[in-house]
Amino acid sequence: MWSYTLRRVLITVPTLLAVITAAYMLLHLAPGGPFDSERVVSEAVLANLNAKYGLDQPLWKQYLIYLNGLLHGDLGASFRYADWSVNELVAKALPVSLAIGGTSLLISIVLGVALGIFAALRQNSVADYGLMLVSNLGSVVPSFVIGPVLILVFAVWLKWLPAGGWEEFAPAYMVLPVALLTFINIATIGRVMRGSLIEVMHSNFIRTARAKGLPTRVVVMRHAIKPALLPVVSVLGPLAISSITAALVTETVFSLPGIGKLIVNGAGNRDYTLVLGLVVLITVIAVALNLLVDLAYAALDPKIRY
Repeated sequence: MWSYTLRRVLITVPTLLAVITAAYMLLHLAPGGPFDSERVVSEAVLANLNAKYGLDQPLWKQYLIYLNGLLHGDLGASFRYADWSVNELVAKALPVSLAIGGTSLLISIVLGVALGIFAALRQNSVADYGLMLVSNLGSVVPSFVIGPVLILVFAVWLKWLPAGGWEEFAPAYMVLPVALLTFINIATIGRVMRGSLIEVMHSNFIRTARAKGLPTRVVVMRHAIKPALLPVVSVLGPLAISSITAALVTETVFSLPGIGKLIVNGAGNRDYTLVLGLVVLITVIAVALNLLVDLAYAALDPKIRY
């Protein structure tokens, strides 16, 4: 497994290089620039700005300078946030996104797996139909609709929670964003766990365990739960990445100073270094999560060897 892990880590190098190159070229080839705005500046001021940030250099040279900075852990200076580097902006916003996304994902895994097991063991019951109804609602209704509804009910009508904002990880400001992402994630995890466990419970080795007189609790926990979790583990990687993309809506709806808001502002302001830094960060997270998912397969299924 160690050799497999090393190979996967080495493969990430060309993957990151390809993503960085594609994003860099697309940003720079698009019309406009980071200093285009409604306020027109003189040619001399624009030339000084381009010289300060190296935009007067040939594109290939700018690219090599940027790669050299990445090798030294420097994501560059932001074009639109004065006196801020991209490293500082990411360091300030990343903990917010990790707190919201990580908390919601952990809660979603626990509740989604538990509800999926409960519904699978009571197939075609009221509980089963209720889970499928929630799953369908979470999959069909977009987050930019669910978010304002949560604000309307719990912030405007009931006045239990703040409608948005952020105060140093205060729980009251985290409840609604976490609830939104948790509802969306449970819809996927619960549905996948239910279908997987139903299929496993009709397998031959489960029939053998039942024939030996083992109680249902032992059959599920000792024999069925691990193979049933394999499809759930498969969706955790894409689900974690989708939580990042969902943060674009979540952090905008609830006015959170996280990565999603940085992406929106960076793309709107044509802040090349900020967008590229966030692309690099998200790519690294995606590759790492996919590697962890593959390694988790070996822990759950002894037949899998790398």
